[in-house]
Amino acid sequence: MSKIAHKKLRTLFADFWKKNGHKEVPPISLVPFDDPTTLFTGSGMQQLVPFLLGNPHPLGKRLYNIQRCLRSQDIDEVGDNRHTTFFEMMGNWSLGDYFKKEQLNWFFSFLVDILGIDPKRLYVSVFAGDKEYGLERDDESIDIWRGIFKKYGITAELGERIFVYPAEKNWWSRAGVPSSMPLNEPGGPDSEVFYKFDVKHNPSFGAKCHPNCDCGKFLEIGNSVFMQYLKTKKGFVPLPNKNVDFGGGLERILAATCNQPDIFLTDLYSEIIKAISKVSGRNYTDNTETIRVIADHIKASVFLVKDGVLPSNKEQGYVLRRLLRRSAMKMHKLKGDFKPSDFDLLVNSVLLTYDDVYFNVEKDLDNIQKIINNELTKFKQALERGLKKVEKISNITGKTAFDLYQNYGFPLELTEEIFKEKGQIINRDEFYREFNHHKEISRKGSISKFKGGLADKSKDTVRYHTATHLLHQALFDVLGDSVRQEGSNITAERLRFDFYSLNSPTTENIKKVEAIVNKKIKEDLKVCFKIINKEEALKIGAKAFFKAKYPDKVKVYFITKDCDKIKNSYSKEFCGGPHVDRTSEIGSIKIYKFKKIGSNTYRIYAR
Repeated sequence: MSKIAHKKLRTLFADFWKKNGHKEVPPISLVPFDDPTTLFTGSGMQQLVPFLLGNPHPLGKRLYNIQRCLRSQDIDEVGDNRHTTFFEMMGNWSLGDYFKKEQLNWFFSFLVDILGIDPKRLYVSVFAGDKEYGLERDDESIDIWRGIFKKYGITAELGERIFVYPAEKNWWSRAGVPSSMPLNEPGGPDSEVFYKFDVKHNPSFGAKCHPNCDCGKFLEIGNSVFMQYLKTKKGFVPLPNKNVDFGGGLERILAATCNQPDIFLTDLYSEIIKAISKVSGRNYTDNTETIRVIADHIKASVFLVKDGVLPSNKEQGYVLRRLLRRSAMKMHKLKGDFKPSDFDLLVNSVLLTYDDVYFNVEKDLDNIQKIINNELTKFKQALERGLKKVEKISNITGKTAFDLYQNYGFPLELTEEIFKEKGQIINRDEFYREFNHHKEISRKGSISKFKGGLADKSKDTVRYHTATHLLHQALFDVLGDSVRQEGSNITAERLRFDFYSLNSPTTENIKKVEAIVNKKIKEDLKVCFKIINKEEALKIGAKAFFKAKYPDKVKVYFITKDCDKIKNSYSKEFCGGPHVDRTSEIGSIKIYKFKKIGSNTYRIYAR
């Protein structure tokens, strides 16, 4: 169990950065409502990209937060002592304010002086340089680290306490390593901190252990990115404003506080694992990998449902469905069967773990349990149909095994177990050929959804983004003040706008909305923004996305005849940008599709 409970860690982290002049950036939903390039929020910096690239942030230059994240790409990695799909990222940022010296000293002090971590267990890595692009080794960070360790009585030698790695390990840009970066792209070196556990090195990972070895002896607990360069035709040049972007996994830092290499043995998972053991009758020690998968997947599922995701066969809903089905099959493996009601106790354990952090157990439990129970009931029925299908199969092939997996959710292990009793062995190579072929098709179909939240800022998407503001206000004009934005999805080809309305829109209403939008476009109105107090923004009628949590100071965009008279603006809306300068740049808008998608909820497509 952790020496520091996770709720205490949150408080210590917030208090530390507040003391050092930082303001909290409210965390965003797991599903970014205005970013079509990514399925989920996958990092703490995702919402801060425009500000790291130069836009002023309404809260100032020193920021921090704890952001819940989900990376569905990591689903097959879950089962070891450190990988999860759901995790929380503790972050702090400097937007052109302090830089390496302050950041590295502060983070080390937080780990050692505030959390009580033994400094002798901490190791660091820095950028080795890139000769091809004339990028020097990060000697500045090396010197800073030597000074920091010296303060704690530790001699920090290169290759022993401080390690240098190439760009693949210690360089950050949106496009990856320097050679992959387009012109005018910012990037820079980073410096990681690792915790060393009392784990014996496994020579199968290499003759000598080092911080980036995967044997489990070292765990990365924090990474400070120093965005200091711009790639140009003449090479890399220094940026006028240098930024710091820090991220540290809350689960990993918590594990380090008690010298525990297994993050599942912290209080972030203790209640969940206890519930799994009670339902399954199996203990963690003898069923470690299986229980880890259930614990992670059910936690991720609960958080997705909380953020409005429902099981489906598309995008976020498909990921939720896959997580729940994998959880059910792992439970089936543990106890020989599963009941949808088995998961009621597991859902409750997740809410109890995060009660007063992200959930109110009394208010949230019933709805989340119902949604998950309903999905698992349908899956159990499909599973039973699949078992009947299996009974009719006389000879099993790898392709047939994959069809069972694809159509009924049958994992390969279960199919192998069934046919082993019939004396048949499944051709695993054939199964994985089918599996990888399907995976490649899916990857190509959704590759743009995994760019890490770096929204397309092309001219077309910016035009569409501004058009959503006009569309939002026009819906108010036509349907009344019950209209509420539910989300949007913008690509270079079209915009999609979801909204709630007590008044059911008619075809005539939608035509009227389209006419209003195009009228405002022709009026060539100005688009400007101001950073003002949230209460003031609400008082003057600025619209906000109802699911989002906003800071005390907000950025409000106005579509108006006169930027000096914003109270008379046609549209006033909380937004981070980007936008066109004048509405005439949008061109014109045609609403080509409109449909109802839920109770009092509607969807508009326009181009």
